[in-house]
Amino acid sequence: MRMSDLLYLAYERHVRKSLPEENLPRHVGVMLDGNRRWAKARGAQTADGHRAGADNIKPLLDWCEEAGVEVVTLWLLSTDNLNRSPAELKPLLGIIEGAVEGLAAEQRWRLHPVGALDLLPDTTAQVLKESADSTAAVDGMIVNIAVGYGGRREIADAVRAMLQEHAARGTSIEQLAETLDVEHIAEHLYTKGQPDPDLVIRTSGEQRLGGFLLWQSAHSEFYFCEAYWPDFRKVDFLRALRAYAVRDRRLGK
Repeated sequence: MRMSDLLYLAYERHVRKSLPEENLPRHVGVMLDGNRRWAKARGAQTADGHRAGADNIKPLLDWCEEAGVEVVTLWLLSTDNLNRSPAELKPLLGIIEGAVEGLAAEQRWRLHPVGALDLLPDTTAQVLKESADSTAAVDGMIVNIAVGYGGRREIADAVRAMLQEHAARGTSIEQLAETLDVEHIAEHLYTKGQPDPDLVIRTSGEQRLGGFLLWQSAHSEFYFCEAYWPDFRKVDFLRALRAYAVRDRRLGK
């Protein structure tokens, strides 16, 4: 083993030992950003970057399990991404389908699709639904697979579902307006019943939310990492946990 590898492992162990077990996140959201730029920097095809990114998902879930994380949300494809050229989008969707099927085959995590499945090709939507069904009984970490996901779309869908539910009950608009509060909407989000994300990580150096978990991240802590997603290492994840652990979370108080 090279000296650089030994030093890396030593540093990784040092960071891991410094983490306070009692102050780690329950729910981590990850914006897997930078696949295309990773490929471009290497003179590779865009699809090669997406494949390299897909290969890094399982290691991330391993690291999350080791840290005791209960819920992970992976943003793989936004609603805006659906407007990319067919030449890029079709192979990307195929890579996502393969990655999701691989995670389901592990039977270690409970997969939960979040996003507007009606906007996706039938094949992709079917893979997501079947992966959720096949892991529904797994007693493990919940992994939200955000494909065709947009924060504004999620809130609109939640409000629409809430209105439809109350209309079915015979509730008038006036009655609903008098009693409406934030919990009514939260109960219809894609992540209903789950804790809100404590920590949101975005790779590739971009420092913006981009519509990720807009409602749920109101009190989240954010960590921006310079590494492109395919280069994101365990030590980068541990650094994110360390940064989270030392912050004074006032949760809006």
